[in-house]
Amino acid sequence: MRTTYYNEDDIMVTHLSDKPIVREVSQDWNTHISYAEDGTTVEVVVLDARSSGAYPLAVEHALVA
Repeated sequence: MRTTYYNEDDIMVTHLSDKPIVREVSQDWNTHISYAEDGTTVEVVVLDARSSGAYPLAVEHALVA
């Protein structure tokens, strides 16, 4: 998984898989999800990421017992 933020355009892309994208669905005007043929999510694109509160990400780390 990798997340890329494009500052100039305020777009955040979270890439979850290297599978080919076969379908893209707009969840809202600023959230778009791409799917592989098997139905798994390949990437999530958020437009106006900073202004909508999706970026910057809060990253939390925890120790496994």
